[in-house]
Amino acid sequence: MKAPGSYQELAELLRSRLPKLASGQLRLAHLLLADPEGTAYRGISEAARLLEIRESSVTRFANSLGLPGYPDIMELCRTWVAEQAQVARRTEHAAEAEPGGLLSAVLEQEQTNLSRTFSHLERPSWLRAVELLARAPRVHVMGLRECRPVADLAAQRLGEVLPAVHRLGGGSLPDELRELCEDEVLLVFSVRRYAADTVRVAGYARETGLPVVALTDNAASPLVESAEVALFAETSGVSHSRSLTALTALTQALITEVAIELGDPKPDHRLLDTLHFYY
Repeated sequence: MKAPGSYQELAELLRSRLPKLASGQLRLAHLLLADPEGTAYRGISEAARLLEIRESSVTRFANSLGLPGYPDIMELCRTWVAEQAQVARRTEHAAEAEPGGLLSAVLEQEQTNLSRTFSHLERPSWLRAVELLARAPRVHVMGLRECRPVADLAAQRLGEVLPAVHRLGGGSLPDELRELCEDEVLLVFSVRRYAADTVRVAGYARETGLPVVALTDNAASPLVESAEVALFAETSGVSHSRSLTALTALTQALITEVAIELGDPKPDHRLLDTLHFYY
């Protein structure tokens, strides 16, 4: 087996193995996916203590990935952290040095995010997400904080092609959750740092018997545990804030495919036209 040569390759390998990992290995994989910055400088003793596993187990896990040992995982993470810092410094320098320098850096980062998001999509998961949404008698949509606008967009666009869409998070959650029924679907959005209410609602839906479709940032997201289907978007930004461009594009692509699955029905705007809603 070829050993990963970058953190991106390591993350891709870990995601592919998640369903087959034992509990201790799974905790370690989640840590590597969720916190590459910390892993870059967290030694094997600290990692083993944090995860409550033996150092020898950490070493064997690194070996199973084709790497000589855990320090090699740390080095991949350090290189990735250095690359991110270099991008940030280049962005700051470009912004100071010439008009439009920041725009060029942002464009480069967004193109990278979009390319990685769509090239890493697993087709069976994608088709299952489309099927669940297209066949549901009602879809509940949940997304808070920075993901609220993406969830709003999803609810609006789905409402144009589906018989019933319910936007969660606008009122009292206990009251809203009473409306969830077993044969419906929950569509959730959250990226690191994950909104606790969104995670709790996804868990409640799973316990209630609703299939959960999650759009999030990586396989270590707490939404994955509750999701029947999870789709991942790259969210790296040129500053400390995360980018939602790829998440938004993924959402629009998903809804477009749902519409096509349903025969691409034309939205009914008669009421809006009657009210002269559009200029």
